[in-house]
Amino acid sequence: MGQIAIFVLLSNLQLVLSSSLVIQSMPWRVPCPHQCVCQIKPWYSPQSLYKEAPTVDCNDLLLIQLPTSLPQETQTLRLQSNLISSVDQGELQGLVNLTELDLSHNSFTSTRNLKITNLPALLSLHMDENQLRHLPEAALFGLPNLQELYLNHNRLRSISPGAFKGLDKLLRLHLNSNRLVVIDRRWFHALPRLEVLMIGGNPVEIIQDLNFKPLNSLRSLVLAGMGLREISERALEGLENLESISFYDNNLIKVPKEALQKLSGLKFLDLNKNPIQLVQRGDFQNMLHLKELGLNNMEELISIEHSAMENLPELTKLEITNNPRLSYIHPQAFHKLLSMETLMLNSNALSALHSQTVRSLPSLQEISLHSNPIRCDCLIRWVGSDDDKPVRFIEPQSTFCSEPPELKSRQVKDVSFREMADSCLPLIAPSTFPSYIKVEYGDSVALHCRALAEPEPSIYWVIPQGVRLTPSSSYGRYQVLTEGTLEIFGVTAEEMGVYTCVAQNQVGADTRSLTLQVEGNNLGYTKSKKIEDRFEVQDVTVRHALLSWQASRNIPNAYLSWVANGSLDHYKHSIRILAGTRRFNLTRLQPDTQYTVCLHLGANDTACILLKTKEAPTPDPLPDLTPALLLAVSALLLLLVARACHGGHSLRLKDHILEFDKHHTTVLTQEAKPFMTVPMPEKLQKQQNPDKVLSDGRGNDLRSVSLGKNDLGQATKA
Repeated sequence: MGQIAIFVLLSNLQLVLSSSLVIQSMPWRVPCPHQCVCQIKPWYSPQSLYKEAPTVDCNDLLLIQLPTSLPQETQTLRLQSNLISSVDQGELQGLVNLTELDLSHNSFTSTRNLKITNLPALLSLHMDENQLRHLPEAALFGLPNLQELYLNHNRLRSISPGAFKGLDKLLRLHLNSNRLVVIDRRWFHALPRLEVLMIGGNPVEIIQDLNFKPLNSLRSLVLAGMGLREISERALEGLENLESISFYDNNLIKVPKEALQKLSGLKFLDLNKNPIQLVQRGDFQNMLHLKELGLNNMEELISIEHSAMENLPELTKLEITNNPRLSYIHPQAFHKLLSMETLMLNSNALSALHSQTVRSLPSLQEISLHSNPIRCDCLIRWVGSDDDKPVRFIEPQSTFCSEPPELKSRQVKDVSFREMADSCLPLIAPSTFPSYIKVEYGDSVALHCRALAEPEPSIYWVIPQGVRLTPSSSYGRYQVLTEGTLEIFGVTAEEMGVYTCVAQNQVGADTRSLTLQVEGNNLGYTKSKKIEDRFEVQDVTVRHALLSWQASRNIPNAYLSWVANGSLDHYKHSIRILAGTRRFNLTRLQPDTQYTVCLHLGANDTACILLKTKEAPTPDPLPDLTPALLLAVSALLLLLVARACHGGHSLRLKDHILEFDKHHTTVLTQEAKPFMTVPMPEKLQKQQNPDKVLSDGRGNDLRSVSLGKNDLGQATKA
C-alpha cells in the first residue's frame, strides 16, 4: 500500500490509466498562441472515460495573463506554473468545448478574481498551489457541471458554510495541505454526489460526530497527515457507501474500531504510520467486505494480540511491514480470515511466526518474512513440514535464520523441520523492552512484555518493592493484564525503580529489566527505605538445604554461591536466581559437610550463612542368612547328585551351582538397595523436581548454572 496507498490511486484513477497506456500526442494544426504548444493528447474524464482532447499547453511561461487567440476547439487548457492572478470571463469567451482548466501554481489570492462562469462543458478545475486564504459563499457558483475541483496546497484557513453551492454534480474534492483546523459538515450539503474527498494535511485534531453525514455517496476518504489523536465513535456515521479510507501519518494511539464498525462497505483501510503500540483483541472484527489492510511504518507497534483480526471473510492482503519494534504476533492473532492469500511481514523485529498463526490461514499462498531476526527453532517448524500446504516466500534469498548458531545465515526455506527442536526457550525481544523510561508525576503508564516459545510461556512482573505480580493480579497502583502488560496508575515517587519481566515455560526462562524515573514539579523527596534482607536456612537434610530470604526491593541480577568448607573440593559453585524468587532448594550436597552459602543481591549487597548437612544414616544390618543358605545349598546338591546318578549328567553340576550363586547374589543386591536409600523429608520432596531445567533464554541454565560438577538447585517462588 505504500503511504497513502491504494486510496490515492483510487482518487487519481485517470492518472493511473493514462500512465498505463503509452499514447503518442498528435499534432493539432491550428493557429497556436505564442510559445504555447497545441496537440491532440489523451484525456480521461472524472469518470475515467478516455478521449482524444485538443490541448493547449502554456505551462512554465511566466505569463501574467491568459494568452490571446486561443483556438475555439480547445478542450484542455494548461496554464500551470505561471504568474497569473486573475481571469476575466472575456478571456475564455467562445471556448464552449473547454472541459479542463489547469491554473495550478499561479498567484491567485481570492476566487473573486476567477470569473469563469458560463463554461457549461467545464468538468475539471485545478487551483492547486495558489495563495487562496478563504472560500466565500458560492465561490464557484457559475460552474454547474464541474465534477473535479483541486484546491490542494493553498493557504485556506476558512471555508464558508455555503462555499460549494451550485456544485451539486461535483464528484471529487481535493483540499489537501491547507490550514483548516475544523471540518464543517455544512460544506457538504451542496455536494450530494461527491465520491472522493481528500482533506489530509490540514491541522485538524478532532473529527466531530457526524462530520461527514451528508456524504452518502462518498467512496474514498483520505484523512492523512492531520495530527488526528482520536476518532470518536460517530465520526464516520453516514458513510454507508465508503469503500476506502486512509488515516496515514496521524497521531492515533489505538485503532478507532468503534468508528470503523460504522463503515459496513469498507474494502481498503490504511492505518500506516500511527503511534499505535498494540493491535488488540477485536480491533478488526466483522468487517465483512474488507479486502486490504495496511499497518506499516509504525514506530511504536510491538504486538498483534490474540484475536486482533477476526471474521474478515474477504480480506485477501494484509501488510504489516517496516515496524522496527514489532516482535510479537500472538499464535491466535488471526481467526476466520478464510480468504487471506498474501501476508506481508518483512522488516519487523519478529523472531518467529508461530505455526498456529500460519495454520489459521487456509488460503495463504505467499508470505514475506525477510529482514526479520528469525529463530529457526520450534516456532517456525511449519516452513518445511510435509503436513502443511506449502507457502511461497517473497524474496526467499533475503530470508535468513538468525538463530540458533548452527543454522545462522541459512535461508529459512532450506531448513527442514527435522532440524528444529519441538520445544524452545522464551525470548523477550530486546527491541521491544527499553532499559529506561521517564514518566511525569501523576501520569499513568503501561509496560508491555511479550514472549514467544513452545510450550507457551507464562509471564510475571517484579516491581521495585520486590513484590511478584502475575497476570490478572493487582497491588496498590499496579495491575497486570492477561497478555503480560503491567499498568501503573498515577505514578508517584514510590513507583520509581527497577521493573523486571520474567517469561517462563518448562524449558527455561528469559528476563528483562527497566528503570522507571518519575519527573515533575510535584515530585517530593522521600527518604530511601532501609533495605532489610533476611537470609536463613529453613531445613537441612543429608543432601538438601532449603534456603529463604526476604527482600524489600527488586533484585533482577541476584545469585547464590556456595563452597564446601574443609573439603578436598574447594571449587566455588554459583547459580542465578530469577527475579521474584524468595526460596531456593539447594540439592546434591555432600552428607555431613559444612558449606558457606552466600546470597548476592547486587554489587555491594551480599549475605552469607553457614550450614551443615546431616550424616547419612547407617543402614540396618542384613539378617544372618548363613544357616538357611547352607541348608538350601545342601538340599540342592543332594537333588542334583541324585538326578546326575540316575541320568548320567554329573558334568552339569558345576553349571547349576554357578547359576544359583549368581542369581542369589542379584537377589541380595536388590533387597539391599532400599536399606541404603535415605528418605527425603516430605516437604522437600514436594518442592523438588530434578527433571525440570530452567534457562534464562540466553544460554544460562537456571536450574543449574553451577560452575561445579554435580551440584544442582531448584527455585521455588514465594
